[in-house]
Amino acid sequence: MRIGIIGTESSHVDHIVDHLNVKALGDGARVVALSGGASRRNELLRAKGAVERIVDAPTDLLGLVDAVMVTDRDGGLHRAHAVPFLQQGLPVFVDKPLACDVADAEAIIAAARAHDAPLTSYSALRWLPDTDALAAEAAAQGAAQVVVASGPADPDSPYGGVFFYGVHAVDVALRLAPGALGDIRVERSATAITATAVAGATRVVVNLVRPTETAQIPFHAMVVSREAIAQRTLPLDDHYLLPGLQTFLRMARTGTPPLSYDDLLRPVRFLHEVATTLPG
Repeated sequence: MRIGIIGTESSHVDHIVDHLNVKALGDGARVVALSGGASRRNELLRAKGAVERIVDAPTDLLGLVDAVMVTDRDGGLHRAHAVPFLQQGLPVFVDKPLACDVADAEAIIAAARAHDAPLTSYSALRWLPDTDALAAEAAAQGAAQVVVASGPADPDSPYGGVFFYGVHAVDVALRLAPGALGDIRVERSATAITATAVAGATRVVVNLVRPTETAQIPFHAMVVSREAIAQRTLPLDDHYLLPGLQTFLRMARTGTPPLSYDDLLRPVRFLHEVATTLPG
């Protein structure tokens, strides 16, 4: 499978190239082309992974690849970069977040539906072994009453504000609390944002804490049932992207997205409410 990458500034691309091209962990899938022109960054990636081509514009990848990964740090670019490939029926992974606006997210999904193109998007934390273990432990202890997820986020990030890192905690929380989202309430202190909602029958609480220049809180999730509590810290190692990458490759090969399109919208809607509620 020939993979093209759009938006190569993220460190996620280093991991993808390492997993697929250097370590050959993709069962034959490899990155064959990068968009964005012959920048120093792209030349380093090309050398690292023996990537065959660097093209200028994202749409220059058409005809060269079998599937596309859109990995721009700024989710505001994702609609323009993903839709042309969905319109050609190609499998597309959009790195977190799907978009920084509900209308953009809906337009991306509409293009996938209209052209029967497999589409997915998620935080890599959704597929961590620790997240899987927490979900299994929580399911065994009965219906979740409350889910609490915490992580770092900077509402002033130049890459889409609170969307850029806040999506990690939100995506984990909503994996653990399926169902339609109700109204979202947002509160802010000097260093943290707390957003609450009901998803299905579960109260969801997401704590987003502004990092300092030298440190940030770890990701953590907790599920409270009527009789027990399950919780995990969710550390990131050198292989944390691999489960999510393998999930995308399965979709590209089978044509079956791992998440419903409603599930793709829920984190965007949640964070859009957070972003629009925060003072300017």
